[in-house]
Amino acid sequence: MLTVSNLSLQFGKRVLFDEVNIMFTKGNCYGIIGANGAGKSTFLKILTGKQDPTTGSVSLEPGKRMSVLEQDHYAYDNFTVLETVLRGNKKLFEIKEQMDALYAKEDFSDEDGIKAGELGVVYDEMGGWNSESDAGTMLSNVGIKDEMHYQMMGELENKDKVKVLLAQALFGNPDVLILDEPTNDLDIETIAWLEDFLAEYENTVIVVSHDRHFLDAVCTHIGDLDYAKLNLYTGNYSFWYQASQLATRQRAQANKKAEEKKKELQDFIARFSSNVAKAKQATARKKMLDKLNVEDIKPSSRRYPAIIFETEREAGDQILEVKNLEKTKDGELLFKGIDFKLKKGDKVAILSRNSLAISEFFEIISGNAAPDQGEYSWGVTTTQSYMPVDNSSFFQDKDMNLVDWLRQFTKNDEERHEEYMRGFLGKMLFSGDEALKSCTVLSGGEKMRCMFSRMMLQRANVLLMDEPTNHLDLESITTLNNSLVNFKGTVLLSSHDHELLQTVCNRIIELTPGGVIDRDMSYDEYLEDKKMKELRDQMYR
Repeated sequence: MLTVSNLSLQFGKRVLFDEVNIMFTKGNCYGIIGANGAGKSTFLKILTGKQDPTTGSVSLEPGKRMSVLEQDHYAYDNFTVLETVLRGNKKLFEIKEQMDALYAKEDFSDEDGIKAGELGVVYDEMGGWNSESDAGTMLSNVGIKDEMHYQMMGELENKDKVKVLLAQALFGNPDVLILDEPTNDLDIETIAWLEDFLAEYENTVIVVSHDRHFLDAVCTHIGDLDYAKLNLYTGNYSFWYQASQLATRQRAQANKKAEEKKKELQDFIARFSSNVAKAKQATARKKMLDKLNVEDIKPSSRRYPAIIFETEREAGDQILEVKNLEKTKDGELLFKGIDFKLKKGDKVAILSRNSLAISEFFEIISGNAAPDQGEYSWGVTTTQSYMPVDNSSFFQDKDMNLVDWLRQFTKNDEERHEEYMRGFLGKMLFSGDEALKSCTVLSGGEKMRCMFSRMMLQRANVLLMDEPTNHLDLESITTLNNSLVNFKGTVLLSSHDHELLQTVCNRIIELTPGGVIDRDMSYDEYLEDKKMKELRDQMYR
């Protein structure tokens, strides 16, 4: 279907890909993973022809169509929503334009009639006469209402543009579908629909995503970009991660017999295959795990930061009480009537259909903003550490190295020594001279690792985190997830990472303009409860 042959890409002395060979076949979904900077998005650009390789080639089977999720949210601002989706099938749209031009001619000739008829046959074979209806259905599936279909793209909010561009990529059943971070800016309902759609998709899908739940739901294979090679593994992300961790542990067990290691791996494959068969997104194609060879499982060379949250002291029973909290911003009511008490050890998912409501709530309870109405009080034994969604203020106008930057967040004299700071930063993957780089030149992911370091030094017994997985690679997300699961204190957490909320949180608090929804249940239970869905819809009216 889509073949990559001897592909290499080099920028100066840096080799991004070296002799990559892979065939993407029909009926499979390939998740491309790799550390930040490994070249995931660049690899997709090469597949789509937007980036030329240094050597090698990419070939699509003749007669097959490739569709790509558009990353430029302004590219179609001068077209209607419906036309934007129709343009996703370029050949079909071009035929329609040719026919429209012919029929619009004032001197329409017999020759024009013959040409229009020929085009009409091809258009019919491609399903053209139903294309507008199909495009409308696709738009409705991703949550774009009928009355918006003839609006100009330039009039839409960014969250709706993202949905339209997703509908454009999916439109017309492309033979090869390439999606770079398709869940970004999507709401919960649209992500769930997309997971189900792709799990049943019969053609080829190639996707880059930092959403582990999404990768688990849709992927039949994982392509791991590592050391300039793309290594292909059968199974979804969780299988790849757990298998690679098991293989890494086994590599360290020098005295363990080969037969014992093989039996351990075989048992693991059997257990995982059983779990996949029971998943709601499971399809027949995922049963290929049963045929997996033990030799296919290799240790990973991934480096994981040591994110470990410890508390200086244990909190008492009084954690946080919120009474009648209300906030309006720029004329929009974000939430009102927010009342709840936190229990010791609660790990709470803070939800809202409006991300601004979540951020304002965190700013209020962290003491950085005032509510319009209501009050809150922290227990006297609590200490809070807050990670805001926007961390830019921590790095502005502070041209200092990372050792000095981190040193400003500790009052412990022993920890202030450079040797301790360097050791701490080394655990967060800032080793050697990297610990002396300026904090003003950090990438988004590096800034997040610095912010985690700051929180770890504070040793608070309450963690407030607003979208902590932003800019993180899968290794850091996985480490953060495990750390929050093991944390002994209280957590208030907002995130678009489904797996993080499901595995960490035991309580759901949703902030709405109609009041608060507060339930002791898991994230999946909350999403799947029909009564909760009806209540949520009612509270946002």
